[in-house]
Amino acid sequence: MTTEPEQAALAVELAELRRTVEVGFTRVDGRLALLDHRGEQAEEDVNQLGGRMRTLEHGRWPLPSIAALTGVSALAIAVWQAAGR
Repeated sequence: MTTEPEQAALAVELAELRRTVEVGFTRVDGRLALLDHRGEQAEEDVNQLGGRMRTLEHGRWPLPSIAALTGVSALAIAVWQAAGR
Protein backbone atom coordinates (compact mmCIF):
# COMPACT_ATOMS: atom_id res chain seq x y z
CA MET A 1 0.00 0.00 0.00
CA THR A 2 1.02 3.64 0.25
CA THR A 3 3.61 4.71 2.71
CA GLU A 4 3.73 7.83 4.84
CA PRO A 5 6.23 9.70 2.61
CA GLU A 6 4.06 9.05 -0.45
CA GLN A 7 1.00 10.39 1.35
CA ALA A 8 2.92 13.47 2.45
CA ALA A 9 4.16 14.03 -1.10
CA LEU A 10 0.62 13.59 -2.40
CA ALA A 11 -0.68 16.13 0.14
CA VAL A 12 2.00 18.60 -0.93
CA GLU A 13 1.16 18.09 -4.61
CA LEU A 14 -2.56 18.57 -3.92
CA ALA A 15 -1.88 21.75 -1.93
CA GLU A 16 0.26 23.11 -4.76
CA LEU A 17 -2.40 22.21 -7.31
CA ARG A 18 -5.07 23.91 -5.19
CA ARG A 19 -2.93 27.05 -4.88
CA THR A 20 -2.36 27.09 -8.65
CA VAL A 21 -6.09 26.78 -9.33
CA GLU A 22 -6.91 29.54 -6.82
CA VAL A 23 -4.32 31.87 -8.40
CA GLY A 24 -5.78 31.12 -11.83
CA PHE A 25 -9.32 31.85 -10.64
CA THR A 26 -8.14 35.09 -9.07
CA ARG A 27 -6.55 36.16 -12.35
CA VAL A 28 -9.69 35.30 -14.28
CA ASP A 29 -11.84 37.21 -11.77
CA GLY A 30 -9.56 40.24 -12.10
CA ARG A 31 -9.68 40.15 -15.88
CA LEU A 32 -13.46 39.79 -15.87
CA ALA A 33 -13.78 42.75 -13.52
CA LEU A 34 -11.53 44.80 -15.82
CA LEU A 35 -13.56 43.82 -18.89
CA ASP A 36 -16.78 44.69 -17.08
CA HIS A 37 -15.38 48.10 -16.14
CA ARG A 38 -14.21 48.75 -19.69
CA GLY A 39 -17.61 47.73 -21.03
CA GLU A 40 -19.34 50.16 -18.69
CA GLN A 41 -16.97 52.93 -19.77
CA ALA A 42 -17.57 52.15 -23.44
CA GLU A 43 -21.34 52.21 -22.89
CA GLU A 44 -21.06 55.56 -21.13
CA ASP A 45 -18.93 56.95 -23.97
CA VAL A 46 -21.44 55.75 -26.56
CA ASN A 47 -24.28 57.41 -24.65
CA GLN A 48 -22.34 60.67 -24.41
CA LEU A 49 -21.49 60.62 -28.11
CA GLY A 50 -25.13 59.90 -28.95
CA GLY A 51 -26.18 62.94 -26.94
CA ARG A 52 -23.58 65.11 -28.63
CA MET A 53 -24.67 63.85 -32.05
CA ARG A 54 -28.34 64.65 -31.30
CA THR A 55 -27.29 68.16 -30.22
CA LEU A 56 -25.34 68.66 -33.45
CA GLU A 57 -28.20 67.33 -35.57
CA HIS A 58 -30.66 69.61 -33.81
CA GLY A 59 -28.48 72.69 -34.35
CA ARG A 60 -27.60 72.08 -37.99
CA TRP A 61 -28.92 74.29 -40.76
CA PRO A 62 -31.84 72.92 -42.73
CA LEU A 63 -30.07 73.18 -46.09
CA PRO A 64 -32.85 71.68 -48.28
CA SER A 65 -35.35 74.15 -46.84
CA ILE A 66 -32.97 77.06 -47.39
CA ALA A 67 -32.34 75.94 -50.97
CA ALA A 68 -36.08 75.74 -51.68
CA LEU A 69 -36.67 79.17 -50.11
CA THR A 70 -33.83 80.66 -52.19
CA GLY A 71 -35.29 79.16 -55.38
CA VAL A 72 -38.76 80.51 -54.67
CA SER A 73 -37.31 83.92 -53.80
CA ALA A 74 -35.32 83.99 -57.04
CA LEU A 75 -38.45 83.06 -59.01
CA ALA A 76 -40.46 85.79 -57.27
CA ILE A 77 -37.78 88.41 -58.02
CA ALA A 78 -37.60 87.28 -61.66
CA VAL A 79 -41.39 87.55 -62.02
CA TRP A 80 -41.39 90.97 -60.31
CA GLN A 81 -38.65 92.26 -62.59
CA ALA A 82 -40.40 90.90 -65.70
CA ALA A 83 -43.71 92.46 -64.67
CA GLY A 84 -42.07 95.80 -63.87
CA ARG A 85 -40.73 96.36 -67.40
